[in-house]
Amino acid sequence: MAGLKSLARLSLSSNRFSGGIPPSISTLQKLWYLNLSSNGFSGQLPGIAGLPSLVSIDLSFNNLSLGTVPNWIKDRQLSDLSRNSFELGISGFLTNASSLQSLDLSGNQLTFDLKEITLPPGISSVQLGSNRITGSLSAILNNNSSRISFLEVLNVSRNRISGPIPDSITNLTGLKRLDVSRNRVSGTLPASLGKLIDLQWIDVSVNLLAGKIPSSLLGVKRLRHANFRANRLCGEIPQGRPYNIFPASAYAHNLCLCGKPLPPCRVRK
Repeated sequence: MAGLKSLARLSLSSNRFSGGIPPSISTLQKLWYLNLSSNGFSGQLPGIAGLPSLVSIDLSFNNLSLGTVPNWIKDRQLSDLSRNSFELGISGFLTNASSLQSLDLSGNQLTFDLKEITLPPGISSVQLGSNRITGSLSAILNNNSSRISFLEVLNVSRNRISGPIPDSITNLTGLKRLDVSRNRVSGTLPASLGKLIDLQWIDVSVNLLAGKIPSSLLGVKRLRHANFRANRLCGEIPQGRPYNIFPASAYAHNLCLCGKPLPPCRVRK
């Protein structure tokens, strides 16, 4: 790579490269985009002092291990490290990642409690799905309330998260996508969800939620996808958009939901 010092963009995705990421990559001082995804790279991330221009990095779908996250990852704006073999917690990593705007660490083996992390200010997308994360949503929302007003995507699906969806979810005023599916989330769906007027996608399926589906979501006109399947929800599904655009499968396997698109509710005599 020594002869490529003017290279600004490097994409080697979807090949069969293996072994470690060579430290010689640090010679690419003008590199701003790096994509090594979908290969067989392994070992720990190299400690590289250079790459001052790097903005976006995609190392997803490899066999990398975390070790100590080097500064050349922390200081980037967009980082996709999903589908690797990271096992350690990420609390220190996130605290020091002041420039980070988007982070995807889904599909690893991360083990930590949500109360341990502090999100960097200005971050817009956090994807931590398919790990071994514990704790409650209230921890990450309450601990970061002044930092995450710009958050648009929050995905913590397929973890071990418990507790209710707190009313403080409304602090995420720009939230567009919320996925807490396949956890142990309990309590009721808060009516305050209706205040998230930019929400386009919500998935709370396969949890322990009870009570009714709040009619307040009728006011969220941009909602295009919702999944309430496999909870303990009961009562009539609110009638009207956006609820009437979702299939019956979005409401299936609950305790006693009724009304379109499910069979009608029984009339009490």
